[in-house]
Amino acid sequence: MPTQIKHLLLTIILSCSFMASSQTEGTNENRQVKDSIENYLTKASEAINTARLERALDNITLAKELAFKNQDNTYRAKTNRVLAELYLELGDFKSGKEQIKNAIEIQLEEEDEIALANSYNVCGSIHTKLRDFENAQKHLELAFSLVKKNNLEALEGPVKINLGLLALEMNQPDTAIKHFNSGLPKIDFLEQSYYKAKLYTKKARAQMVMGLLDDAIGTNDLAMQIGSEMGYFEIRSESYELYSEIYENKEEFKTSLLNLRLHQQFKDSLFNINKEIIAQDARAKLNVGDDKVKIEELTEENKQQQKSLKLGRLTTILSIALITILSLLTLSLYKNNNLRARANELLQNKNTELILAKENAERASEAKVQFLSTITHELRTPLYAVTGLTHLLLEESPTPNQKEHLNSLKFSGEYLLSLINNILDLNKLEANKVEVENTSFNLQKRINDVLIALGKSAKDRNNKLHYEFDKDIPGKLKGDPLKISQILINLIGNSIKFTQNGDIWIKVKMINHIENKVFLNFEIKDNGVGISDKKQLSIFENFTQGSVQINRKFGGTGLGLSIVKNLLSLMDSEIKLESELGQGSRFHFDLKFDVFEDIVSNYQEEAKKIDYSIMVDKKVLVVEDNKINQLITRKILEKNKMICDVADNGDIAVNKTKNGDFDLILMDIHMPGISGIEATRQIREFNTEIPIVALTAVTLDDNLDEFYNNGFNDIIPKPYKTEEFFTKLHKALSKKETTS
Repeated sequence: MPTQIKHLLLTIILSCSFMASSQTEGTNENRQVKDSIENYLTKASEAINTARLERALDNITLAKELAFKNQDNTYRAKTNRVLAELYLELGDFKSGKEQIKNAIEIQLEEEDEIALANSYNVCGSIHTKLRDFENAQKHLELAFSLVKKNNLEALEGPVKINLGLLALEMNQPDTAIKHFNSGLPKIDFLEQSYYKAKLYTKKARAQMVMGLLDDAIGTNDLAMQIGSEMGYFEIRSESYELYSEIYENKEEFKTSLLNLRLHQQFKDSLFNINKEIIAQDARAKLNVGDDKVKIEELTEENKQQQKSLKLGRLTTILSIALITILSLLTLSLYKNNNLRARANELLQNKNTELILAKENAERASEAKVQFLSTITHELRTPLYAVTGLTHLLLEESPTPNQKEHLNSLKFSGEYLLSLINNILDLNKLEANKVEVENTSFNLQKRINDVLIALGKSAKDRNNKLHYEFDKDIPGKLKGDPLKISQILINLIGNSIKFTQNGDIWIKVKMINHIENKVFLNFEIKDNGVGISDKKQLSIFENFTQGSVQINRKFGGTGLGLSIVKNLLSLMDSEIKLESELGQGSRFHFDLKFDVFEDIVSNYQEEAKKIDYSIMVDKKVLVVEDNKINQLITRKILEKNKMICDVADNGDIAVNKTKNGDFDLILMDIHMPGISGIEATRQIREFNTEIPIVALTAVTLDDNLDEFYNNGFNDIIPKPYKTEEFFTKLHKALSKKETTS
């Protein structure tokens, strides 16, 4: 009997020791878990501030898993708040709003004012982005009151920044600047470099809105300096964008373009491309819903019950249970490792396929760009001969009948140039990268020119054109006349093409006239073959026609209506179609124009003020390999009493410049031997004074810096308008005389 009592006492002592040891180990374990969660959340916040979003996502994921595993509501709420900050940075405001709402609910229950101050600040920022200004104001004011009540100095500056951003979004820049100025001393004192840089960018934007452009530049310089020193990716990107807007307002467009390109480089970087991938990954990793919470709670409850049972059992039963659990865990880990290995292998294979597909797409894109650049130059060169000869013939006193034909030819040449620019770069048109001009023109005359150009086609098919133009439409409007001509030529040409022995109605009427703006409706109607309901759904797509039979019978590329749709989209309009097979078709659309108020387009106005006497006896070297273009340019110059010499290539041009005395050089770009750019570079080595003007058929959109950096004074794109040609020649010669 004493032996049994000893065994019982020994068992009780061992059980009590096990319980005490378990409680101590549990307390230490909980402290370590909380420290780990706090560490993960601190790292996540720092990573968000420096735009390292993948690192932030990984740390938030680890923190969230620990918070749910240990059923710690305080840290669950903190994790939700940091996650809301990540969603705010990713632009997923809806998900951010859900996360911060959950955090605030928990913190209100626990009456945690310090945590609530942080959450209200994030909540106010999200509502500002969602333009819910009332809720934004409410939460930011709550945050600021808690900051003051609890003396939270580190949060005072960030709250002031968000109050300033709210005022800026509400179009109150002066109030915004007051908030920024009041928050700066505390941020400066605490050396919060990220918030300091962010404050300067937002203050600079407010100054720009108020028209204080020089102040805005100075403030933005401070933000850029901190962003560069600290490696804040988003700060630098926003600063470049802000520089571009400020210099655009100062009408320093070259500097604005340079900064816009720098901003675009940041925007197109791998960081921004991966933003959406990170957002999707965040939603996948962090989609811990109510069901998962309940599962975690039930699992925790089971664990507590198992602990209670284990403490009351003998050492043998505990050992058996522990061995069983370890065996199951080992089996589970083994299976999970196998699944993870297979998943990683599959992902690696898919990633390799995606990289190959990306490389192939890039090579195809490069080949396409090279082809378009080459074919554009080849088409523009003969077109220069067409427009140049037309100009010369118009100045040789043609008969009225000939003049009408020559004007029609000139109009067709201008239209053809626009068509080449848009069709050969159709991907640019569809990406809305084609710029819409805003110059003065006579709409009625423009449509008359279109009808004259299409008159013969209509007559050949025995069609009658009926033209109605509202007399209340002002004589001159502001818009893009070439694109309007292109739209009308495509639509009217389409009606002529698909109508035989019929009628075509062209109607332009004014819908409304408000102050200096007019709203016009354009209608092109015919009684031709018509379009079926099925084909009407796809008729505006690229390379699409009514049917194979129509293509064989009438010909064409199927690009016309696609170009019309894209051009109207650029002008904030939409093409509408009503048609029935055998009954004809009706296309109509609305456009808005500014009314022209006695202002002449720049080149036309400047051309009228030119003192042509300054050009007399000036020696001009024309560097051009095309004989027809040489002849045309030479005749135009000599007609204005200028002395002209010609060089067939760049090498000859360099030698003639060394040995001759010229007042101006007109330099082609693509020539046999050395290019015009290389020839200009060589000339600049021994002559930095002579004006050199590029006379080229290349596309200038992306090459302006290259021309100016290599010594050109100006650029004239071919085929050129004579007003622009003589204006730029006069400008170059006048500048030379002033400096000499």
